Amino acid sequence: MTLSASQVEHEADPERKDGIIGNRPNPASFLAKSPKLQATVLDRLHHSSVLSATLFDKELLVELAKLAAYLQLGRFPAGHALEDKILAAAFFEPSTRTRLSFESAMLRVGGKTISVADAKTTGVAKGESMRDIGQMFNSYADVVVVRHTEQRAIQELTEYLKIPLINGGNGSDEHPTQALADWYALLKWCPEIAFGQLPEKFRLNIGIIGTPGNMRTVKSFLTLALLFPENINHITIFSEMADPLGDEIRELTNASPIGIDFSQNLKQSLEYLDVIYMNAIAFIGDGYRHYGGEFALDGESKLKPDTVILHPLARGDELGVDLDESPHNLYFNQADGAVWIRQALLLSICGRVRDVVPSTFLA
Repeated sequence: MTLSASQVEHEADPERKDGIIGNRPNPASFLAKSPKLQATVLDRLHHSSVLSATLFDKELLVELAKLAAYLQLGRFPAGHALEDKILAAAFFEPSTRTRLSFESAMLRVGGKTISVADAKTTGVAKGESMRDIGQMFNSYADVVVVRHTEQRAIQELTEYLKIPLINGGNGSDEHPTQALADWYALLKWCPEIAFGQLPEKFRLNIGIIGTPGNMRTVKSFLTLALLFPENINHITIFSEMADPLGDEIRELTNASPIGIDFSQNLKQSLEYLDVIYMNAIAFIGDGYRHYGGEFALDGESKLKPDTVILHPLARGDELGVDLDESPHNLYFNQADGAVWIRQALLLSICGRVRDVVPSTFLA
């Protein structure tokens, strides 16, 4: 791993009984490295749409994670911050965690939600265009989060949309807020990733299972990983494909100093991986496919003692339940943290950070 357990606290937050099992990094340990919030950085998100993980640089990602950590710790009240705002959660593709975590996040900061949980109940079923639906959202809500099976749907919505749009997953393209949740978990697990340069022998070796070219969570996770070249030693992509990147993500990786290679043999690499990001569900064509059945982990896998596993869930046989109560399990904390990072995102988009955060917490 990068650091010993004594160097990075992995204790339950005493102020919050979250019931999460597995690895439970403490948000307070993350904030201890840089407690003051840079509100001017978060101002960049005011009234902005979040269509891609490429919107975020390291500074913006870290400040958003800091705000999420303060919210998770309950260090200042935020329960009425967005009481005059409405979130439209428009899910034209089935979702559990993303839709509910956005609705939970909005409710926790006092806002209201309206939902589309099934495309068959919308005008899309009658042939209505996404651009016209975008025009209607302007009248119904202050911010909208959309998931859709078609990659182009997000861009079509923006043609008439005037309110901020958050991409909740579009076809095989991207899922930027899932990547925010992924990296919020990792930054709490090892705060030095964000706030310093790790000694060379402690820099992360990350394994990514999947194809960034057509798996949206994998693509967005990798995009944000490239923001930390000083603390990531190497990234290995485990895929059945000889070239799993695709043109868009290849352009980003070619410009990065982080070493990236490809492998079809996960078992041979487990002895050096510090972080494993896995997702066995790929959106291909017009539906889901189970991906890479041979890239599975369970309690018998020869993991390093301090390796952590991330998975956006839902899982299949690729991730054994016998890992759930192990210190390798960062995926439950990852799912739990999604609510807090999405609260931070909504507060920033709505321009309410300074209304919520006391001046003593601001730089």
